[in-house]
Amino acid sequence: MRKWIKHIERWMDWTLNALLGICVLALLWIVLQVFVVTSFRIPSDSMEPALVAGDAVLVEKWSYGPRLFNVWKAVDGRQVPIYRLPGMGRVERNDVIVFNNPCPKWWFRMEMDVMQYYVKRCVALPGDTFYIRGGRYGVVGQKDEVGYRKGQEEMARLFTDKEHPVDEALLRAYPLDSLLGWTVLDFGPMYVPQAGDSINWDRRSFLLYRNLAEWEQGVSVEQKDSAFYMGGKRTEGYRFRKNYYLAAGDKAANSRDSRYWGFLPEEYIVGKVWRIWKSVDEWSGRMRWDRVGKKVE
Repeated sequence: MRKWIKHIERWMDWTLNALLGICVLALLWIVLQVFVVTSFRIPSDSMEPALVAGDAVLVEKWSYGPRLFNVWKAVDGRQVPIYRLPGMGRVERNDVIVFNNPCPKWWFRMEMDVMQYYVKRCVALPGDTFYIRGGRYGVVGQKDEVGYRKGQEEMARLFTDKEHPVDEALLRAYPLDSLLGWTVLDFGPMYVPQAGDSINWDRRSFLLYRNLAEWEQGVSVEQKDSAFYMGGKRTEGYRFRKNYYLAAGDKAANSRDSRYWGFLPEEYIVGKVWRIWKSVDEWSGRMRWDRVGKKVE
């Protein structure tokens, strides 16, 4: 009888230790995911050639700082405040970033969907003035290339091919209004707001920045004749509370990005793409070993 009791006690000790070990590992995994690094799978070709469908990438969070928010409420579809801890750096032009889709339902309503993520390249920072001429991206006052130039040139070639005209819907760009008439070939210049910037309301600023003010304030912004109203109260201008960015895919001819939906709030940025840790060809199921461990730039 005593042998059975000792056997049961040893089994219980082993079970408790195993459960404790599992709990510790689970806690470490959660801490790692939230504060250090997480993994995302690339579902499309919008970032080719830097990233291809079937790549699995590590996204590091120490550069920009990890985000904290109520995950359960966010998964339930509710909008939640997002806090960011200090990071070791900041977002730079041409960084490849992962972020929550800022316009998951329609392009003129900004909200976070915690279940939808994009991977794109940052092409404009807060305070930048961004433009596109002949399909090529630029930032006023910057001589360096913005985004992936070969992809932009390929898009320009395809979208200006008179023998194979593209659908008008692919050409029309944010804010999709005839007053500006912007296209993915000829866009801007458009200022990217940073926290503390002020604007005066007119028809142009209303088209470009209305959804940002509505997202920050949680009230509607409307134009009636030549007057503008925020939450039903007349207003002459607005001061931004948040920083914004623009992001675009390297394969410009096949990427839904800031050219179509506009601005990316800083809070929605998850982190910086670091390395490819796995890559599987989606057609053959074979591992692409030549891509494993590759740094993403």
